[in-house]
Amino acid sequence: MKPVLLLTLLALLSLQPALATPSDDVSMYAVSLVGSPYRLGGNSPQTGLDCSGFVGHVFKQTTGIQLPRDSRMISEAGQPLDLTELRPGDLVFFNTLNRAYSHVGIYLGDDRFVHASSSRTGGVMVSRLGDRYWRQRFDGARRVISPGPSQPPDGDSE
Repeated sequence: MKPVLLLTLLALLSLQPALATPSDDVSMYAVSLVGSPYRLGGNSPQTGLDCSGFVGHVFKQTTGIQLPRDSRMISEAGQPLDLTELRPGDLVFFNTLNRAYSHVGIYLGDDRFVHASSSRTGGVMVSRLGDRYWRQRFDGARRVISPGPSQPPDGDSE
């Protein structure tokens, strides 16, 4: 990715309301990892990331949420969304290996998402949902909901 585009994305993401939301943190940190190497099974920006390792690392670091290690399992852990409901920090899924939910990325807004692409393309990068390749393989979107404080069972309040 060109440095100018990366700086533009970071600038756009920093133009946020005075109160930052967890999804802002997710997007900002995810974009900061652009250029990190790809490694199948990887979950560290230093040694390499695959798509689910990238998403899991970003969510763990920014929200403390531990996501499953497999993109299909991540899809089952999130709340399904319509494309029109997408917000920065939501997850987008694709069929890239002739099986549903085989690839995952983090939506940034403005039709862009960040993902650990493949060893062929080099690593963490930003792509457009509208690009023909991704549009034809789009499987859906999910929102990760952070678990709320635990509630006492009914009848156990003091």
